[in-house]
Amino acid sequence: MPTLRIALAQVNSTVGDIAGNAATVHGWVRRAAEQQAHVVLFPEMMLTGYPVEDLTFRESFVSASRNHLERLAADLDHDGLGGIAAVVGYLDADGPARLGADAAAERGPRDALALLFGGRVVARYYKHHLPNYGVFDEDRYFVAGDTLQIVRLNGVDVALTVCEDIWQPGGPFAVAGLAEVGLVVSINASPYELNKDDVRLPLVRRRGAEARAAVAYVNMVGGQDELVFDGDSMVVAADGTLVGRAAQFDEQLLVTDLDLPSASSDRTGDFGEMHVARLTLDASFPAPAPPVPATLAERLGDDEEVWNALVVGLRDYVRKNGFRSAVFGLSGGIDSAVVAAIAVDALGADRVVGVSMPSGYSSEHSKDDAADLARRTGLDYRVEPIQPMVDSYLSQLKLDGLAVENLQARVRGVLLMALSNQEGHLVLTTGNKSELAVGYSTLYGDSVGGYNPIKDVWKTRVWQLARWRNAAALERGEVEPIPANSIEKPPSAELRPGQLDTDSLPDYHVLDAVLTGYVDTDQGRDDLVAAGHDPQLVDRVLRMVDVAEYKRRQSAPGTKISFKAFGRDRRLPITNRFREGV
Repeated sequence: MPTLRIALAQVNSTVGDIAGNAATVHGWVRRAAEQQAHVVLFPEMMLTGYPVEDLTFRESFVSASRNHLERLAADLDHDGLGGIAAVVGYLDADGPARLGADAAAERGPRDALALLFGGRVVARYYKHHLPNYGVFDEDRYFVAGDTLQIVRLNGVDVALTVCEDIWQPGGPFAVAGLAEVGLVVSINASPYELNKDDVRLPLVRRRGAEARAAVAYVNMVGGQDELVFDGDSMVVAADGTLVGRAAQFDEQLLVTDLDLPSASSDRTGDFGEMHVARLTLDASFPAPAPPVPATLAERLGDDEEVWNALVVGLRDYVRKNGFRSAVFGLSGGIDSAVVAAIAVDALGADRVVGVSMPSGYSSEHSKDDAADLARRTGLDYRVEPIQPMVDSYLSQLKLDGLAVENLQARVRGVLLMALSNQEGHLVLTTGNKSELAVGYSTLYGDSVGGYNPIKDVWKTRVWQLARWRNAAALERGEVEPIPANSIEKPPSAELRPGQLDTDSLPDYHVLDAVLTGYVDTDQGRDDLVAAGHDPQLVDRVLRMVDVAEYKRRQSAPGTKISFKAFGRDRRLPITNRFREGV
């Protein structure tokens, strides 16, 4: 029975940095070669980054992807690395790009995979299943492939697939079973959402059973705008045994030895849903020695998983967009405290600026809590009182009530943007998903910013994360970053005397239960009432959510951690007169 040593390169690419991504591939192929791997796998669209969105329609971008792919193959061979089979995702096209890919068309842009060997691109595969749900719009961009490419490596038949191909029954995996392959390769750019790692292993096992073959599943890590990729790459034997699994959120080379059945079929042509093409690679791989030990990374708990996603998402947004540092309003409340801790973990305290901007209504305990957090984390802490600026506005404009509250928030926004302009910081906004859902924020005030690390985090989970982060610090013998008072005190915007969030909103535990049903799972009014929620409360909350759409449309991007995040996932018209229960 032949043995293949497979290396899964769980790495981080950057959209548009084709040369940089090619250099990353080159470096990790070298690492795989040093471990005597026969095959090394890279994530979906590794060469271009993912998702490339409307860059797909630029012929110059497609040409750059294709040209760098050919150059990469030659460069690997020139450096003595041409003897390892490298599977690399890239953007291809066998026809003109167009807005709205015609599903009936046979040619166009392709989400593609290439096998590089001996200085050449020896095989290509075009993604068959194109997702068009959630954050995915691939019917807009790509034309589906209809041919399963099988490559014979060291006497083993290996089928090549891309991402969504493994998430759907039938198609490539079913055809791979009919074609009697020994291994199916699946390269992925599968975005993170909470508990997705619990779904992947059963999924890979189901597809492996469908193909009657082992499966090597490699996934991307890193952040791209709102999306974050958690890796969680794995190798599963044909009988469902988990042979190797990589850690989440870390770049890693997962190397696994697989004893696989010898190739037994040469049949090509029509296999029902797809055609089959075969290629025999003219290579004889030496038996690897010594055997590599199995790697089975421990799974993260839910809170640690979410925290890592938020840290990686912010870190890569800052790094990939060329910012040096981040600045935000440090109020002493729970939301700004959690954002502060995330930012320090992501960037380091020396690259994080927290600005306390007290008004005449700011409590002493809030100012003290902000200063305490700054001492605990070591971030750059500044105090800029806003009351003189507010008074200056009020001397020109006669305002009262809500207008004065919003004015305070907008003065703070002006200060943060001025610091951003002067010093080059990225402004972080600190509103949570609950506030964003019901519009409990001030446009161009506390909502101002270029990125929101907790945009997809319900308020109740913000508290949960704060407690987890402090507990994790204690376990490591470190100082708890978040003051206990910021966690325990009732939340308040402190824009008028004695103000509490509960003056305007239901208790967050009650509110989040309604919002989760309405926003995350699209439950209607009747469903929510049937679930036991008070009808008047449901009517009030749904009305707040519906009328706040115009605010959400203007909100900063933020890391997606849930099944349905505002922005890329949940898309509703601003002008919309439909009301639940009316």
